[in-house]
Formats: sequence, structure tokens, C-alpha cells
Amino acid sequence: MFLLGGLALYPILKKMYPDNDPFVIVNGFIFYWIIADLLMRFFFQKLPVMSVKPLLTLPIKRSSVVNFVLGKSALSFLNFLPLFAVIPFGLVLISEGYNVSTTIVWMFVMLLITLIINFLNFIIESLTAESDLSFLPLIATTSVLFALNYFNIVSFSEIVSKAVLSIAENPLLLCIPILLLVGLYLYNYRILRAKLFLDSSLKSKTQEVKVADMAWTRRFGKVAPFMQLDLKLIWRNKRPRSSVFLIVVGLLYGLFFYPNPVYQNMPWFFAFVGIFVTGIFLINFGQFVPAWDSGYYKMLMSQNITYQDYLKSKFTLMSLSVIILFVLSIPYVYFGWDILLAHFAAAIYNIGVNTHVILFGGSFNRKKIDLNQRAAFNYQGTGAMQWLIGFPLMFLPMGIFALFYYTINFESGIAALTILGLLGMVFHQKLMKFITEKYLDSKYKMINAFSQDN
Repeated sequence: MFLLGGLALYPILKKMYPDNDPFVIVNGFIFYWIIADLLMRFFFQKLPVMSVKPLLTLPIKRSSVVNFVLGKSALSFLNFLPLFAVIPFGLVLISEGYNVSTTIVWMFVMLLITLIINFLNFIIESLTAESDLSFLPLIATTSVLFALNYFNIVSFSEIVSKAVLSIAENPLLLCIPILLLVGLYLYNYRILRAKLFLDSSLKSKTQEVKVADMAWTRRFGKVAPFMQLDLKLIWRNKRPRSSVFLIVVGLLYGLFFYPNPVYQNMPWFFAFVGIFVTGIFLINFGQFVPAWDSGYYKMLMSQNITYQDYLKSKFTLMSLSVIILFVLSIPYVYFGWDILLAHFAAAIYNIGVNTHVILFGGSFNRKKIDLNQRAAFNYQGTGAMQWLIGFPLMFLPMGIFALFYYTINFESGIAALTILGLLGMVFHQKLMKFITEKYLDSKYKMINAFSQDN
């Protein structure tokens, strides 16, 4: 795909923008490529440290081992991938009459930028490795840079484009990216050399244990002990805690759509945003019920408890989250009262319908979850049900709303979601009884599945 893109890029840009230079247009997108490449590497590219451990017991200098690791990272496929597009595009430029030396220098600059991103990624990872939410600072920073560029406050795309073109036209300026690359390499060298000890992973960690009595949960009666277990599980373990912090992302989700004039004429889309904003915790937490308890599920099922109380605690927790998120999303009324109405209808629908849908889907969960893994780009414990459940959760309410909106009006779509949600609340006991029976039928299958290492 990169190779075909590199070959076809020049004629495509020439056809789309006949009055502009394709070479200049491509340079204008380098800033966006840097941001996208850095984000992709942060989530997918790690230092090849596994190849280092056998070397630590041998009489090899630490400096040699560190240089070996950093050199091996430079040979990553992610560093070669852009060249499949850059080199063909450069050859096309030469065939179209562009200056040969300028084009060759430009290709070399692109290689330097790729290596700079490579070593910059490792520095960012080392500085954020101790945080459970290591991805948030990077996402926040890149989002701010993107926003500054998008709203023409600071044109980073133009700055980067002019810098690359200046270096391509004056090869003496190549010393700037080369020095930057050397600086990043040396900084990585210093960080890695300081951590390169055989017993560095054997140091014990001392943590302060914080205890909360959660007395407020007692008002929920028999389900209180289960709610306390869920809240403690969320607070004490990395993966569920990371999922909770994604609530912030969910609350801000509407800011990607509501300020955009394009979506002002698509009120049927408000239902989708409302479901997501008010149900972000329901979706992230609920889709892995009861897999969150997979580590001690066998013990839990051997206790003198009723399955109905167990599931009711999950329902109560998810319903409370929907109410809280709706209240927090009220400021979206700034963009119009119709948005607030859509959020209200979505919240009612989430409580009355989606909570039952996601609990029913949980009866098909057969994947064990490692609670100590981070949530971002982590598909461990994810099965087919987690993907399939998205259709009734997100697209069904959007389809219902759109149907009534186009056939009648906006208010009828709001009424349809609200009525469905209220019906779910009215028949809550019957629905929970049906769902409980489904869990009881799958009880021993889940116990067996959660006992496996998958």
C-alpha cells in the first residue's frame, strides 16, 4: 500500500490540485505524518529488550549492549515502511524534471525524520513508564499541537514544510536534523545504560495501602458488598482503573462534533454521541462483566450468594455512572437545547435498555482478564461478543432515532428512545430474571473458561 501510494501520489495530487506543486503539498502533510507516526509507535513499538537479558550474564561491556539494542531498534520495520512511499515518490519527482540533488537530499531528510521519531518515542516511553495513564500526556500534547495548527493559531505544518524544503535546497543544513538525531540517541543511551542491571527488576516496590470504608454503598442493601468489591477492583487494578479514566475522553467526545457546522444539520447523529457520552463507563466496564472477576470467579460462585444480587450490583453501578455522566454533560446545552434533550433520551435509553443488553452479552464471555495490564490498545480478554455487542449498544439507538427523525420529526426520535428506556425500567425485574437464568445456564462453562490461561 505504501509502495502503490508512493507511485500514485504525484499524478493524483497533480490531478486534484493542478495549480499547485505536488512536492510542496506533500511537505505540507509532514507535520501530520510525524504526529500519527509518533502515536502509532508509542502504542505498538517497544525497545527489543528481550534480546538483552541473555547478554547481561556474559562479559560484554554495557556500552556495547546498549548500542546493540538501540541499533537494533533502528532496523525496525516501522523505520523502513515510510521508505516504501518516499523513495518511489522521489523517483517520480526526478522523472518529472525536479532537481536530482534536491530530491535525493529530501529523501535523506525523510529518513532522518523517521529515525528521530523512532528514538523520540523511546524517550517518551521511558519518561511515562511508571504511570498507568502513560498515553494521556502524549495524546494531550499531540491534540494541542493539532488544534493549534488546525485553527491557524500556529501553523506547524507550514513551519515543518518550509524547514524540510530549506534543508533539501541547502544540504549544509542537514547538520541540524543529524545533530538532533545524535542528541536523541545519546539521551536514549544514557537512560538505557542507567537501567541496564541484571537485578534491576528484582527491586521490591513499597506501596502505601489506602483503605476506604465506602459506607455510602450500604444504602443499596444486599448488593452493597458486591458494589464495594467492584469499586475496590476498579481502584486497585491497572486495567479497570485505566478504563475509568477514559470517562474524561467520553465526556469530551461531543466537542469533536458539536462545534463542527457539518454535524449541525445531522441531529440524528446526536443520539449516537449522547449514547457514547453518557454510557462510556457502561460500555467500557459492562462489556467485560463478569470477566473482571475471572481471577476469583470460582471462589465467588462457591459462596452463599444469589446470582441475581451479583448482577444487580453491576446494573446499579452502571446506572449510577449514566446518571452522573448525564449531569456532567449538561454544559453541552451551550450548543443547543436539542443536544441536551438528545443526551437525556440517550441516558434513559442507556439505563433502561443498554444495561440489560450488555449484561445479557456478558453471559457469553469466556475470556479471562489480566487486571494488571493497561487498557489502551489492549485486546487481552476480548472475544467476539465484545465486538458484536457494539451493534445493539451504539447503532440500534442511532437507527431508531434516525427512523423517527426522518419519518416524523426530531421530537419523535427523542420520544422513541425515552419510551424504550422507560419500558426497560418498567420490565426491569422480568429482564433481570431472564438474564440471571442465562448466567445460571452458562455458570459452569464460565468457571471452566476462566480457569484456563488464554
